[in-house]
Amino acid sequence: MEIDIHTTAGKIADLGRRIDEAVNAAPAAAIDKQRAKGKMTARERVLRLLDEGSFTEVDEFARHRSTNFGMERNRPYTDGVVTGMGTIHGRPVCVFSQDVTIFGGSLGEVNGEKICKIIDLAVKTGCPLIGINEGGGARIQEGVASLARFGDIFKRNTRASGVIPQISIIMGAAAGGQVYSPALTDFIVMVDQSSQMFITGPAVVKAVTGEDVSLEELGGARTHSQVSGNSHYLAANEDDALEYVRDLLTYLPQNNLEDPPVYDDDEESDLTITDHDRELDVLIPDEANRPYDMHEVITSVLDEDTFLEVHELFAPNVLCGFGRIEGQAIGIIANQPLVNAGTLDIDASEKASRFLRTCDSFNIPILTFVDTPGFLPGVGQEHAGIIRRGAKLIYAYAEATVPLVTVVTRKAYGGAYIVMGSKHLGSDFNLAWPTAQIAVMGADGAVNILHRKELARAKDPETRRQELVDEYETTLSNPYQAAERGWVDLVIHPHETRASVIRAVRMLRSKREALPPKKHGNIPL
Repeated sequence: MEIDIHTTAGKIADLGRRIDEAVNAAPAAAIDKQRAKGKMTARERVLRLLDEGSFTEVDEFARHRSTNFGMERNRPYTDGVVTGMGTIHGRPVCVFSQDVTIFGGSLGEVNGEKICKIIDLAVKTGCPLIGINEGGGARIQEGVASLARFGDIFKRNTRASGVIPQISIIMGAAAGGQVYSPALTDFIVMVDQSSQMFITGPAVVKAVTGEDVSLEELGGARTHSQVSGNSHYLAANEDDALEYVRDLLTYLPQNNLEDPPVYDDDEESDLTITDHDRELDVLIPDEANRPYDMHEVITSVLDEDTFLEVHELFAPNVLCGFGRIEGQAIGIIANQPLVNAGTLDIDASEKASRFLRTCDSFNIPILTFVDTPGFLPGVGQEHAGIIRRGAKLIYAYAEATVPLVTVVTRKAYGGAYIVMGSKHLGSDFNLAWPTAQIAVMGADGAVNILHRKELARAKDPETRRQELVDEYETTLSNPYQAAERGWVDLVIHPHETRASVIRAVRMLRSKREALPPKKHGNIPL
């Protein structure tokens, strides 16, 4: 039936037609291809992410203005990106979702304008921004106008950094300039066997370097989750990716001027020591080189089932993630003795410093668990910049103004003792177990240096070595030297950890600290 747009009824009917056209802008064949891959459409992803019925779309009638290469004959509504606002767990968010079924999800002038507008709205209203990414980079037909919009988006991502949480979900291929907006955000989520990020694809790599590499090996989700560290979470499928983001937002504030939401805070925790608490008393092996799982310490302190790990597959020798104590969000950084003895290498240093700065940006306290023999030695580490990268972690702790609580469970040797949330870098409460070994180095190494000549002359070197090791551990490799000097506030029984941490966090809720006025610091990037 023909619509008469010169009448009120006709104008209303015309609006309905246009809305339907915008919602169904993609060609049916393109949608079928997407579904054959087991993927949702751009719009379905938004609706799955947000609370039911909360999505309000903006700029749905936007269309490109290009006349190059016959583009004027194909001007679908939305121009390949769905933008708008809604709620997650009742809290406002802004979202954009690139539509690979329209122009391959490529970014053109109008497409980029829509993304810029929704970022601006998120910043002005102080709410998180979530970008769902899938597309082939710049829209070649629109030339430099497409490239300009990339720059506009990058600038906005940078200006919004530390102001609002920014989360990127990679649902397919993100190539070329399209990868840099996600790289500027706080968190990246990728889908196993479905997501890829790369600057240049396998064909270009082959042409330039002669290397044969598959798409997954070059820039697949598992590569970025385990090797490069670009991805913070490897999702099993699209539903898992969207659900992870919904969970993640429960630990984050709306913006840098607010505190994270508090859950189940009707009454304070019972600090009575439980059998579960006492399990920590037998966790640390008598042999200093035997590992244990730091997850057991972390989960014993946090509210039940609240630990959400970040970067789980990357640099597993340090653990990072969010949890709750008495319903309040807290960030966790912990050495993991099960992996490389919990040593700090270049990847672990960058992983921990990045996470710490994210928490500090958004008013999330940090709880650090320490058991590390030091920085990982080796030519590869030195040449890859362990000095500069380790300095990032020093910088992050020293710069942080959120509440900082540190628990030393066992080894805290040398520079790694200083780096891992020590009193010297500004930690507010430092606790130590009686098993803590806070020293310049381990007993074996120290004895080799201090008593080399004596051991060379000894009639029974092994017996004498053990005597000297025992003497060193008794004299220096313990928590009491640091406690005497006030660098450890409390030496506690392991079973007291939960109660002691809770008391410390309660005390620090009113902490206020400001950095000296400056344009910005010069972190060793």
